Amino acid sequence: MAPKRLRLVTIVAETILEERITRELVELGATGFTVTESHGRGSRGMRTGDIPGDSVRIEVVVATSVADAIVERLRDAYFPHYAVIAWLTDVDVVRGEKYVR
Repeated sequence: MAPKRLRLVTIVAETILEERITRELVELGATGFTVTESHGRGSRGMRTGDIPGDSVRIEVVVATSVADAIVERLRDAYFPHYAVIAWLTDVDVVRGEKYVR
């Protein structure tokens, strides 16, 4: 079984955005995602919110076209208003057909 080249999109965002972002990932074409709590320090300083968990790390493996759409949505809807960062990584995925519609 040959690996399939896909893109891993990693997003670190304010906890309050988790449901909204994950819903949009599926709307944009993702077949699933992984969410973990995270904490750290960035350009906006330490995250100290009223909601448990400072931030969430959302990871999604998708085709390049879906990754591009996700980054565009983040750039337009989230980056100007929230503490959100994202990065892309090329990944070779075994059973990669599970991650594309």
